[in-house]
Amino acid sequence: MNFAESRFWTVLISGLAVVLILRGLLWPWLCRGDRIAVYDKAALTGLGLYLLLKVSWLTFAIFITVAVVSYVGLWWILKLDLGHRRRLLFVLIPLQLLPLLYYKYSNFVLNQVLGLDFSTLRDLAIPVGISFYTFQKVAFVVDTLGFRKPMPRFLDYLAFAGFFPQVVAGPIERREGLLPQMEQFRFRWDPAALNEGAGWIALGLFFKCCLGDNIASYFIGAWRTNPFSIWLDNLTFGLRLYYDFAGYSLVALGLARCVGVQLTLNFLSPYCSTSMVEFWRRWHVSLSQWFRDYLYIPMGGGRSRFWMFNLAVVFVVSGIWHGAGWGFIVWGAIHAAALIGNRLLGPKVPLPRFVGWVATLGVAFAAWLAFYETDPVALLEKTRTLLTPGRYTLAALRETLHHWPAGDRFVLACFLLLAGVTLWVEWRSVAVMDRAYAHLRRPWVSCVLVILTVLLAATRNNAFIYFAF
Repeated sequence: MNFAESRFWTVLISGLAVVLILRGLLWPWLCRGDRIAVYDKAALTGLGLYLLLKVSWLTFAIFITVAVVSYVGLWWILKLDLGHRRRLLFVLIPLQLLPLLYYKYSNFVLNQVLGLDFSTLRDLAIPVGISFYTFQKVAFVVDTLGFRKPMPRFLDYLAFAGFFPQVVAGPIERREGLLPQMEQFRFRWDPAALNEGAGWIALGLFFKCCLGDNIASYFIGAWRTNPFSIWLDNLTFGLRLYYDFAGYSLVALGLARCVGVQLTLNFLSPYCSTSMVEFWRRWHVSLSQWFRDYLYIPMGGGRSRFWMFNLAVVFVVSGIWHGAGWGFIVWGAIHAAALIGNRLLGPKVPLPRFVGWVATLGVAFAAWLAFYETDPVALLEKTRTLLTPGRYTLAALRETLHHWPAGDRFVLACFLLLAGVTLWVEWRSVAVMDRAYAHLRRPWVSCVLVILTVLLAATRNNAFIYFAF
């Protein structure tokens, strides 16, 4: 479901119109008992499944498979004696993860790590959103058993598992946050919720279509020996990744709010962070909390004497979650090392806020190299270039500056300036109001963002980058 495509909005609005027209026509029958509640939840679920089907048959089929296996497996476990439940959990969770492991990691493990030659695995299409909805269902199973929660009705569960704004790219919602809202869901006309949701949608589309897509067109990725060009690639990729993924999350938040549902704010202006610890409290919040609660704390967390090992495992696994490749493992290891250093040295060597901000962004943007460079040989060569002082010459700087014609250089500078102004406004929202994006959601600012999006939206449509994860 690409929020940046007009087709998505056409299908969504048409689907909602059909749902509400049928609701009106059937109202005399629906208003008896709890029929209206069942209809509303069934309509919401059906709309979400239809939108998944429009993405691809494979995405729809794998989602339904994981959803049914999770529900039926959990129902079966709850029927057994309490003493057997924990053991059976180690059977159900691998079954939930099996499609994810096959489609996303089988080629990397069998062909690249073990050196085998399974040609059929090389061109596997990864079902959109499989990493997100699989983790959400795993958390649902663990929370239901761990906190001894009752089994929800299948319709409520399916509405929770397939809620259309967030199913393919998050946020990864938890049972206690989203399921009660699905159980109580009704289609209601709420002007305040619609107004709030529209503000989030405007901001998300500005992030994605105006900033993310335009900056993405200046990412080259082929430089190996010019450090300035590699840093420019890191900058454009890092900005594109943030504005693209945060843009999706904000549109999802806005769509959910329009139908009366609250989702997790998945990004909290992470590029305003002054330490790596703060960065990971603000970047992809729902995934960070998932790893904290289901991996880091069960391993012993930060109070264990092995806390450095625990942290390293979490971030290496986080890197693997993002993609099957050595670069993702390196990316996770870089962030683990930065967080360990932050925890060891932070209290002893406090940095001024500006210096901490520069250091944090320096580490974050340097690490993006390992995120986008999939060739290990090229990754090593680029890393050597960045770490070799002699490569930073005036000739290399001129080569970078004159790679594009003057007109393109001017356009790139304008979009980088617009991104800088946006980050400054984000910073003011965090520093003054302690609320991410507060200033960017003021009504007059939303109007400006809509105008900028209409005027400056990239002509080439780019899919959301996290659909690949």
